[in-house]
Amino acid sequence: MMKLLITTVSAALLLASQPAAALKVFACEPEWAALVAELAPDANTFTATTVYQDPHHIEARPSLIAKLRKADLLICSGASLEAGWLPVLLRQAANPGVQPGQPGNLMAAMQVSRLGIPESLDRSMGDVHAEGNPHVHLDPERLSQIASVTTQRLQIIDPDNSSQYVAAYDRFTERWQQALQRWRRQAQPLQGKNLVIHHNEWAYLNEFLGTNSVGTLEPQPGIPPSLGYLAELNSSMKNTDVLAIVRKPSDPEKASQWLAQRLNRPAIELPYSVDSHGAADLFELFDKTIALLIAAQAKTQ
Repeated sequence: MMKLLITTVSAALLLASQPAAALKVFACEPEWAALVAELAPDANTFTATTVYQDPHHIEARPSLIAKLRKADLLICSGASLEAGWLPVLLRQAANPGVQPGQPGNLMAAMQVSRLGIPESLDRSMGDVHAEGNPHVHLDPERLSQIASVTTQRLQIIDPDNSSQYVAAYDRFTERWQQALQRWRRQAQPLQGKNLVIHHNEWAYLNEFLGTNSVGTLEPQPGIPPSLGYLAELNSSMKNTDVLAIVRKPSDPEKASQWLAQRLNRPAIELPYSVDSHGAADLFELFDKTIALLIAAQAKTQ
């Protein structure tokens, strides 16, 4: 009996000494994985896409279903960006904690005010999101709001580590506010400058920087440009002072290079998210984005 008691006590002590299982996070896009890394650095975070993929068009693979089935938190852009594959994952994973309406389901765009909410929709408008533009991570001020909401969700999901999440949020916010001041100062020369963009994911960055999108390479969202359309765009830009033609890593470069040559303006690929152009985190994402735009301005002077 004594031997059994000692064995039972030893097993209990062993279990108590083992660290709690790390929080499992399923991030649809790398920017949200980067945010979780700031707020919950010990979490086990899986990222479903890369910056070189179009998050509109992802296959609902069995490996993604398996990851979502075990997740404690699902964090995505939302606003229908992942509408082609996320509902399938949610249905097949059958994880009650990450279903819509649960604390473990966080759609980032739905936590902030959104640009580009259409008054009406029809198929002729192309790939337009009824809930508005989902690319909210390109505004560092909205990112700050989303960080606050994410911290609250982490506290609900993992209350035992609530104080750690609050401490991480406070550290992140202090650094983020300092960076915001720096970015605003650095971006002053860009205010009022005109950009031609490939797709309308840059609306939030334009709002933060004070830049303007004066044309898009896509005739409608998600519709590839024809040579005839590009020729018309080129003609319409002749009397417009364009700073640069901008695309993201997953956009084909041919159209932007074609227009750049004719307008004699640089075609630049901006990072769009982390893990591109050496942007290892959200801070470097905006550091490098602003630096590339400032460099483009230097070329046009």
